[in-house]
Amino acid sequence: MADLQAPPTGLDGLDLRLLAALVRQPGRSNKALADDLGIAESTCAYRVRALRSRGVLSGIRVVLDAAALGLPLQAVIRVRLGRHTREGVERLFDALVRTPGAIEVFHVAGEDDFLVHVAVEDAAALRDVVLQHITVHEIVRTTETNLVFERREGVGPLSRIAPSSA
Repeated sequence: MADLQAPPTGLDGLDLRLLAALVRQPGRSNKALADDLGIAESTCAYRVRALRSRGVLSGIRVVLDAAALGLPLQAVIRVRLGRHTREGVERLFDALVRTPGAIEVFHVAGEDDFLVHVAVEDAAALRDVVLQHITVHEIVRTTETNLVFERREGVGPLSRIAPSSA
């Protein structure tokens, strides 16, 4: 692999190689990771700890198959607010992330204020999410629901700073 120049984030080539390897296989042992990268285990462990302490690397994510859990219908619900106050937006954001079936919630700029990605059992359950958990908030002006036919993971942010390592 070609040496990478350090990006503006202060990460060096080894940091980027470590991150790329962890993105490909997040559950690898330190020994396996060090062996694959051709570095000492102690160096590998130190670098991973440093990446965690700097906040570049945080946690290991578990991705569940919603359909296998009996929740085959996914949708993105676009939420528009009637008025905007910091406390109203924060309160709604907190409520939206606690919505049963919510996978991810985005507070966004533009015509919409929030995007709520949900997984539910069927159309009736989707209707209930909208009516019982979203439009019940006075701050919500309108919603629009978009069904998700298929979802794929993107290449991720690492590809922006180190295209050859991701």
